Amino acid sequence: MNKTNFQAQLDLLIERNNEAGITPSLLLHCCCAPCSSYVLEYLSDYFRITVLYYNPNISPEEEYLKRKAELNRLIDETPYPNPVSVVDCDYDPTIFFDSVKGLEQCPEGGERCFVCYDLRLRKTAEVAKEKGFDYFASTLSISPLKNAAKLNEIGQRLAEEYGINWLPNDFKKREGYKRSIELSRQHGLYRQDYCGCVFSKRAGE
Repeated sequence: MNKTNFQAQLDLLIERNNEAGITPSLLLHCCCAPCSSYVLEYLSDYFRITVLYYNPNISPEEEYLKRKAELNRLIDETPYPNPVSVVDCDYDPTIFFDSVKGLEQCPEGGERCFVCYDLRLRKTAEVAKEKGFDYFASTLSISPLKNAAKLNEIGQRLAEEYGINWLPNDFKKREGYKRSIELSRQHGLYRQDYCGCVFSKRAGE
């Protein structure tokens, strides 16, 4: 079992950037407003953040659009220390279904989810490389149901593949998930009851 302290790695990285007097750019993949609330509050002190809403796993389309609207509302309502902007992506759920073909019967939190992590992080790495960002990351690790070690493993692998820096993280640490719930209440955010895909919805029924 991976015992790496990703929060400690992030602390060190932030400390070094602060000592150097720099505020790096970060392309942050965001899955929804509740998960993003704490992460944006935390990281906007130290990074110039652009949010990437790339989630072809979410269905139906109405759910996808609802989550996107809530994320945009959260960002519009919040005075972040450094400005936060948003990059939208086209919605094409066939990309997700093609990626997980043959894994439909996998349990939640298993191999199908890891493929989904890779799909969304790969897109983030591609855009980060193309646009010249200093770092890329995802809000996904804030969820108690997400495997932070696997997310960081995939992120680091993609960082090496694309030549772009991965931001190590485990945002559920330091009561990050608890803070996200508090912020969701403050902003009256819609909190979905399933991860996003049809398989996770089915598992929760």
